[in-house]
Amino acid sequence: MNAVETWERTLEADGELTSDAVEQIIDTHDDRGVRAIEAVSEERVKQYRDFTVVVGHSEEYVIEDDGCSCEDSRYNLDPEDPTALCWHVIAAKIARRIDAVDHHDMWYSEVREFL
Repeated sequence: MNAVETWERTLEADGELTSDAVEQIIDTHDDRGVRAIEAVSEERVKQYRDFTVVVGHSEEYVIEDDGCSCEDSRYNLDPEDPTALCWHVIAAKIARRIDAVDHHDMWYSEVREFL
């Protein structure tokens, strides 16, 4: 079991973001983990009918199958390393496991037209 699976199991068992889970996430992901935890606490993880979206400071990032539309994912992370995740994916994983996703009963593609 890798470090991501470990903190995911901790979150699932506790059902909330405990200090133990926070420590595991930050130990595994450093600043990316901190940013992800902040995004979850600020309710910036949105679930639409077609995508999960994490609202960043200047853009929204689409999360699909633990992949992300951000430049960090495309250029900086090793696709062979299961612990190398951008903060958007980490935030989505956290929010899903503690039921902190903001659900919207609409298609993101429709919402995107207004942004």
